[in-house]
Formats: sequence, structure tokens, C-alpha cells
Amino acid sequence: MTQAIPPSIRIHAADDVAVALRPLAAGEQAEGVVLTGDVARGHKFALRDIAEGAPVVKYGQPIGRATHAIAAGEHVHTHNLATALAGELAYSPHLGAAQVQADDGAVLPSWRGYRRADGRAATRNEIWILPTVGCVGMTAEQVAREAQARHADLIAAGRIDGIHAFAHPHGCSQLGDDLDGTRAVLAGLAASPNAAGVLLLGLGCESNQLDALVEAVPVWARAKLRLLSSQSAGNEIAEAGKLVDELVAEAARAERTELPLSALTIGLKCGGSDGFSGLTANPLLGRLSETMARAGGKAILTEIPEIFGAEQALLDRSSSRAVFEAAAGLVNRFKRYYLDQGLPVSENPSPGNLAGGITTLEEKSLGAVQKAGHAPLSDVIDYGGQASVPGLTLMEAPGNDAVSSTALAASGATLVLFTTGRGTPLGFPVPTIKVASNRTLAEAKPHWIDFDASIALDEGQEAADAAFLARILAFASGERTASERGGQRAIAVWKRGVTL
Repeated sequence: MTQAIPPSIRIHAADDVAVALRPLAAGEQAEGVVLTGDVARGHKFALRDIAEGAPVVKYGQPIGRATHAIAAGEHVHTHNLATALAGELAYSPHLGAAQVQADDGAVLPSWRGYRRADGRAATRNEIWILPTVGCVGMTAEQVAREAQARHADLIAAGRIDGIHAFAHPHGCSQLGDDLDGTRAVLAGLAASPNAAGVLLLGLGCESNQLDALVEAVPVWARAKLRLLSSQSAGNEIAEAGKLVDELVAEAARAERTELPLSALTIGLKCGGSDGFSGLTANPLLGRLSETMARAGGKAILTEIPEIFGAEQALLDRSSSRAVFEAAAGLVNRFKRYYLDQGLPVSENPSPGNLAGGITTLEEKSLGAVQKAGHAPLSDVIDYGGQASVPGLTLMEAPGNDAVSSTALAASGATLVLFTTGRGTPLGFPVPTIKVASNRTLAEAKPHWIDFDASIALDEGQEAADAAFLARILAFASGERTASERGGQRAIAVWKRGVTL
């Protein structure tokens, strides 16, 4: 049932600010105060007088300090609010802050996917071509296009879901940990359950040699690999095509079967956030994350720089002292990554975030971590690592949309749930479900957006949660996302070192 939407919302009883749910004009009254100026949709206004230098509270937590005295009813943004973040911190464990009980006896929904020989479950049955180096990226794309045309009948019949190449510019002129990171993420992609078969296409003289890449692929995933070095081949296009044909023949024998919710692994991502992201879309993902944790499924959270300022609440949900120490170490290591480059840890939000009403990194982070809900933190993994523990996993990766979404796919996510307030068309190796934080975006870009989270405001959270879970299971069972329909599939590798 549709309910009346108020002009603004106060998220937490302790908050100093409220968020405008529609454009508000000077002189209007909202939350018991009279606005002293216009406030754009998604932006904040003060609920009380705030002294210069005092913390400003939203989500029940400080989001920065007032740079000037702020009067009740005044617009609160970059002109009078600034970050209070600095560098590394000494975190104290307060374990057990989150307890998500198992749904004992509850009837949980199922979905239809592919059960792989290693026991993991896939949402797609595809062939992937992964170039070891940028030099053969276009070759990989040509092989994929020709194979896609050659096997169009099998794709149309649903025997396989597609043949895709994922080009990138890396794999050579890299050293040490930088090369290791490229190899790790490509190995993780090769291990993805959604790739029924994988052709690793090399050049021959690159730093990222085929044999070293194969060694980085988990042992249980190597049987589905085929290898080709282009410099050693005669006609590399023809030889690669034959290897892909072999993989297609094997993959076409797979069948979708009924699978439990616990077999699903989701990646959590936000990009192009706005003032509504922390009100609608991210909490929607958070409640789903809690459902996944109760069911014994896996959810993966990353974007470490977009945890800065909200990390203590997440650390408090660590399932053990070892997990706490690993997570705290990861956050501080990422801060050091910035500081060693002479950069502040608070060099965020983006211009689009600012336009949408997000002022400081603390505010962005407190909204972003809501994608994990209150699920306990079960594990911490490095970039290119595999999520293996049920519940919430924290993974090392930056906030960049393409880099972090690629890393989620490489870590075992078979769906990426991507919330956005500004909109973006790009998709990634696994089905990428775009969740709009506001109705304006959902209505303007239906060819980008898969779900409108703003229904939580006018239909209530329970209705939104039920509708969202139904859509997630439909996409997991084979329905194509907007980015899949648009042919938007790409990867990006996290480049951290010098280029030779």
C-alpha cells in the first residue's frame, strides 16, 4: 500500500540534520524547523543550532565538524561542514555487536542455477576468454565475437549463456606486488563459477606468463582451463576458436537445477551515490545481507576507502579477535597506501556525490557500510582472494567502480548488487544488478536500472524487501540484467606499481 512521503527524514534520534526528500524552499517548515534557505533533494539541513567546530551528527554518528556556526533550518553542505578524518587509528575490539540468528525452520526461497563439480553454484553458464596481457586483448575480443556468432543457436536455446572476452591493458611492464595483483585477480576470474570454461590467451613474451597464471588459479578450478600462447601458435585466431568450441561443447551439457539461498554469493557495491543512497538503496542491500547471513550464504563487502569514518561499527561486528585484527589491519594499510603517496585519506566524495548531497567521506562511508546491514563480519581476504566463509566477507579493493566490481567477481561473487543515485550503464563479468536510490533516476534510465529502491519510502521496507529478493532470485535464475541486455561487460585491474 502506498504511504504518504514526508518532505524530509531524520534518520536517527541523535542526528543534528535531516535529509530533504524533495526540493524544499526557504520559509518551509520541516522536522519542526523553518528553513532559512532552499535545500535541494537529498541534501541536509540543520535541526538545531550547531556551534563552529562542533561535530555534526547523521546516522547517529559524526560526519565531520562545522566550519562555521550553523543555524537551525540552514542548509548543511561543503560551505559549512568539513571532514574530521586524519590518518591511521588504533582500533579497540568490542566484539559481538552484531548477532544474526539462523532462520531455523524458516522456509527460504530457492533459485535455479548451475552446481559446479567443485560444489559451488553459478548464476550463468558462460565461456570466458582472459588475456594474460593487453597485447592480445583485441585478439581475445575477436575470438569471442566469432565464437558467439558460431554458437548463436546454443545461446538462443539457453544451452550456454554467452561467450565473453575481458580485455585489459596490463600483464607486462609490471614488477613485484603490482604484477602479483594482476595475476591474482585474473586467476580469481578464471576460477569464477559463472565461467564454465576459460581460455587463458597469452602472447608469449609477457611478464604475466601462462604457467605462472595457471599456478595462481585454485587447483579445483584448473580442469576447465584451456591455454594458448599466440606467439607459439600458427593461426592464433583459428586455434583459439577450436579451444573455445571444446569448452562450449562441455558447457552445453550443464543444466540449471533448484538451489538453496545458501548457495548464492553476492558482491556489494555502490557508485555514483547521492543523499538517498544511505536512506533507500544501501539499507535495502543491508537487509538482504542479513538474510544471506541467516541462510548461510555469502556477501562480500569492499571499497575500503569508503569505510573510512565508519569502520569502528563494522569492526565491532567481527566474529573473532583474529577477524577484527585482520580487518583493522586492512583499513590502516589502505590509509597508509594514501599517506605514502602524500595524499589525504579523505580525498572523497566525488563531484557527483557532492552534487547529490553527500558532503564528507564520513557521511559517504556511514551510508556505504549500510550495504552490509548488521551481518557479523566473518572473514577478511586480500585482493584476488576467494570468499569461502558463509556470512559477510571484507575484501581488499579500492572504491573505483570497475576495479572493485571486477574484484568482487574474482572473489567468487556470482551477482554484483550495485546501488547508485546518479546512474551508470557499466556492467561487469557477473550479472550486475543496478539499484536506483531514487525514483527520478529509475524512471529516467530504465535501460540502466534493474530495481527502484525508493519504493521503500512509499510502500514500506517489508514490501521493498520482498520485491527485491524476488528480483534477485529471478536474475540469479537466468533473467538478464539491464547491463547484460546492453552488452555492458568489462573488467579493470588495480594498478599499484610503476610501469616499466
